[in-house]
Amino acid sequence: MSLRSNSPIAHFRRFFLRGLAVVLPATLTLWVLVQAYLWIDRSIAEPINSSIRYSLIQLYGHWPAAGEATGVIPSPEELVSLRTEAGLPIDDNTQDADLIFEYQAATVNSWWEEHFLVRMIGLVVAISAVYVAGRLVGGLVGRAAYRWFERLLTSLPVIKKIYAWIKQIVDFLFGNQDKKMKFNRVVAAEYPRRGIWSVGFQTGESMKSLSAKSADSVTVFIPSSPTPFTGYTITIPRKDIIELPISVEEAIGFAISGGVLRPPSERISPLPASPSEAESATLEGPDRTDSGPAQ
Repeated sequence: MSLRSNSPIAHFRRFFLRGLAVVLPATLTLWVLVQAYLWIDRSIAEPINSSIRYSLIQLYGHWPAAGEATGVIPSPEELVSLRTEAGLPIDDNTQDADLIFEYQAATVNSWWEEHFLVRMIGLVVAISAVYVAGRLVGGLVGRAAYRWFERLLTSLPVIKKIYAWIKQIVDFLFGNQDKKMKFNRVVAAEYPRRGIWSVGFQTGESMKSLSAKSADSVTVFIPSSPTPFTGYTITIPRKDIIELPISVEEAIGFAISGGVLRPPSERISPLPASPSEAESATLEGPDRTDSGPAQ
């Protein structure tokens, strides 16, 4: 048995799992951050960058002086080369306007392909637009414009239902601090039946119709494992829930890990040894201080 434990395969397996436990969390964290950046760049920044590129190209096409002022105009030698590539005589200037426009379009597009900082313009514009929108809505004119825009959206047959649900979720996540504090309460409830306790988040008071049947009830969101973004929403009497002294992050970690990651304050006994530690203990054998006979 000890020979098998000391075999090269067992040795490799033990240290490979130990290295995986060290490397995997950092690798997955970087992967999530990269994927988040790629999604933002593809879904938010790139449409804005495309609009900026299109606007610049149209500006150069309708206002040639803008190209001259910014230096985005071909030199005489480059213009001759463009005529040659288009199959025109080198002294034929009848198509110069179109050739210059294509040259300026290619130059503008190359800026976004060759320079990373230029591609960040879309993200900066998006952040600035959100900030400006927040400042405008804080004023009287901005609130009036926002209410008009909201009435316009809610008057459209299909959009009004989608907008209403999304607005409720956004208001819940980024609305007033009272709602946020209620969501930050981690509770335990007997769900899906008596005797089985589930960890969840108190999201608010119950609906009026349910309160008539069960007075002083609350709404609790029970996350599922290992994806806590999905789950079940239940209404339960306040007296049947237990408020837990743990943070939302600790509760989410508990759900994702299937109960393996317990908050330090909620541990009844020390965590069991990992497989690699158990194998190391097996290789080392029993404690030799107790191996001899008592004198």
